[in-house]
Amino acid sequence: MMSKKLPAVKPKEVVRALEKVGWQVHRQRGSHVSMHKKDVSNLVVIPLHTRDLPKGTLHGILEDAELTIEQFLELL
Repeated sequence: MMSKKLPAVKPKEVVRALEKVGWQVHRQRGSHVSMHKKDVSNLVVIPLHTRDLPKGTLHGILEDAELTIEQFLELL
């Protein structure tokens, strides 16, 4: 099963996309933002660098946020 490819995205775009589905910025420590969502026990941590997020990092973020690549692409 081939899934859609992850695009190159900036960390701020990921934060905005997650906010659209109910994630909120919980706190920021240095260059990392922690986001939480009501009724979800885990936090999603996003490194806020200026360059695009590495694919593996983005994959991990989507996994933590319980989003599929397709759902994420629709939010961008």
